[in-house]
Amino acid sequence: MKITETGIKDLIVIEANVFGDERGYFYESFNEKVWKEKVGKLPNFVQDNESMSHKGVLRGLHFQQPPYAQGKLVRVIQGSVLDVAVDLRKDSKTYGQHFKLLISGDNKKQLYVPEGFAHGFLTLEDNTIFSYKCTNFYNKESEAGLLWNDKDLDIDWEIKSPILSEKDKFYKSFTTFVSPFI
Repeated sequence: MKITETGIKDLIVIEANVFGDERGYFYESFNEKVWKEKVGKLPNFVQDNESMSHKGVLRGLHFQQPPYAQGKLVRVIQGSVLDVAVDLRKDSKTYGQHFKLLISGDNKKQLYVPEGFAHGFLTLEDNTIFSYKCTNFYNKESEAGLLWNDKDLDIDWEIKSPILSEKDKFYKSFTTFVSPFI
C-alpha cells in the first residue's frame, strides 16, 4: 500500500497493491494492520455506503455537522469520478482549500477524507459505482453542504451543467458559511 500526502493535513491518497493475471485481479481495499503501520491513527469505520450514478452526475459538496461528522474512505468500484474534498476546519492552514483526484475502477486509488471536510464527486462514465466507508452513522438532521460551483471555492469541475439533486442546487455559499469544525 502506498500512502501519499495531499498538501492538506490528514487528507491522504491510498494506492493498493493490485495483483492481476489472466483471471482478473485481487487487492485489499482496507487492512487495519497496514493502515496503523502506514498512517497511524486508525479511523473507526461503522458504515459502508455505495451509490451508482450516470455520467455527468455531481453529488456534493456534502458533510455532516458535529457531533455526527463523518470521515470517509472513498473508492470507485466501476467507472470513474473526479473526487473533491474541501477543508472546512477553521483552525487549519488550508481552510477553504480543495483537493481533486481522479479515482477509477481501473486505477484503484482511494481518498481518505477526514471529519471537517466537505466532499463531492462528478461521475465521468455511465454506471459508475462509488463506495465509501464512514466513521459515523448517517444523521439526516446534521446533513449540510456547500454550493458545488461556489466562486470562492474556485473548483474546476470540468463541466458546466452537471446533473444535480434538488438540495445540491441550493446549498450555502462559502462566504456565508460558518464552520462548525475546529
